Amino acid sequence: MDEHDFLAEQFEAHRGHLQAVAYRMLGSLSDAEDAVQESWLRLNRSDVSGVENLAGWLTAVVAHVCLDLLRSRKARRDEPVGWNVPEPSTSGRQTDPEREAVLADSVGRALLVVLERLSPAERIAFVLHDMFAVPFDELAPIVGRSSVTTKKLASRARQRVKGVATVAGADLAWHRRVVEAFLAASRGRDINGLLAVLDPGVVRRADAAALPPGVPTEIRGAEAVVEETLLLAQRARFAEPALVNGALGIVVAPHGRLVLALTLTFRDGKIAEYEVIADPARLQELDLAVLDS
Repeated sequence: MDEHDFLAEQFEAHRGHLQAVAYRMLGSLSDAEDAVQESWLRLNRSDVSGVENLAGWLTAVVAHVCLDLLRSRKARRDEPVGWNVPEPSTSGRQTDPEREAVLADSVGRALLVVLERLSPAERIAFVLHDMFAVPFDELAPIVGRSSVTTKKLASRARQRVKGVATVAGADLAWHRRVVEAFLAASRGRDINGLLAVLDPGVVRRADAAALPPGVPTEIRGAEAVVEETLLLAQRARFAEPALVNGALGIVVAPHGRLVLALTLTFRDGKIAEYEVIADPARLQELDLAVLDS
């Protein structure tokens, strides 16, 4: 086996890990695949004969590539409006949407949404340290900071990811059970399941951008809400519970990109009111965080 074949074999052994790292950094499967491919090209151009930890070297390379992509993306991004959100790829290459959906589910859509709100350096620091246990002394050169500053970056990112609940733990737990039952019934088009978690007088309010043309921005009563929920049931596939302004809410995020957020009011163990927020300016103002598993 010549040197090129040996490097190729070693790289393939680490490809899955590198793609997992890149996807969490970028939130886009096609961008992650491009970052991994770029790391292979850099490996081919480099003398790694003195590298003792090839996995660590490749992780650092793919992190550098991802950091450059995140900075470029942040500098030029125009936030999408409405439900039809394109895959956030910089390469123009399309990926299998089913594979993308499975990957987003495995990572967590709420986590991807919150990671998107971090600065590039915060995101790199959090992903590498908290999710892949990269030591701060190895992480610091990647983000171009000292080890102490890098540790602060990761800590700040961690606080934003976890957030602070404004309701008691017991209330948050049963709110979560209600929301998970609501989403399960929505995905399964289960009328009885929906009626079981909706207050008979439930009120649904929504931004016009969240609704099909002609649908009123406010409806009342469980039957009307169930009827609309069944019509829009495909959205539940991309929905996940999250902390929204410190309370139990829902984010809807195809490809891990936030398009809708729901704020909820509970009464007597059921959903009494909820608002569907779709306006980009309002979405940006929300304080979003990930629920503990």
